[in-house]
Amino acid sequence: MRNLIIPISIACLSVAFTPIPASLPTPTTVISSQYSAIDGSSSLYENINLQQYGLSKEAFDYAYKGYQNLLKKNMISRSDYLTICDFSQPSRQKRLYIIDIASNELVLNTYVAHGKNSGAEYATRFSNSPSSLQSSLGFYITQDTYIGEHGLSLKINGVDRGFNDKASRRHIVIHGANYIDQSWLRHSPFMGRSYGCPAVPANECLTIINTIKNGTCLFIYHPYRKYLKGSKILNG
Repeated sequence: MRNLIIPISIACLSVAFTPIPASLPTPTTVISSQYSAIDGSSSLYENINLQQYGLSKEAFDYAYKGYQNLLKKNMISRSDYLTICDFSQPSRQKRLYIIDIASNELVLNTYVAHGKNSGAEYATRFSNSPSSLQSSLGFYITQDTYIGEHGLSLKINGVDRGFNDKASRRHIVIHGANYIDQSWLRHSPFMGRSYGCPAVPANECLTIINTIKNGTCLFIYHPYRKYLKGSKILNG
């Protein structure tokens, strides 16, 4: 695993990178463009041993399929990273995965919050509506950064029509938060929740944002049948 620490001249909490255990094998095989989406997905999933980090094959297959479809439509300007939020997992687990497609690596696995009205320990309800305080499923393209009330934040553009295309209007962004880290669990049975944003640990926000900003693919997954059947990116 590579440490991707990028200097930046703003005041932010120090970055603590979550290490991938050294006992797990480091993948070296790079996906060939001649693979089909299915073969490429299976190869990448197995080589990185994503199952051992808690990411289901189903979640990864959907993410990779949509990523490939967005590439074909020239909607991704940076194809090197694929980020997956697996909301089928409880918030107590590290369910955010940043995958380096080019080098066949998992570069970061950490916590991520779901919306306050999406559920407690598990996210079970999703919405595209403003003021819902719920998470929105589907595919996003990362944009530029700005400094807001949560410090460094990353804009994300929802491109799954009907499921997350109101993300910009809802001010759904990636930002750091102190309610989504290991220390929070000392006094709570589950992680804190956001107003719909995929909030990440404050001490990892700078690394996460600078790694995936400016045109990479983000997928927020849940085995929600209405989404899996209705997404034009998955089924178009």
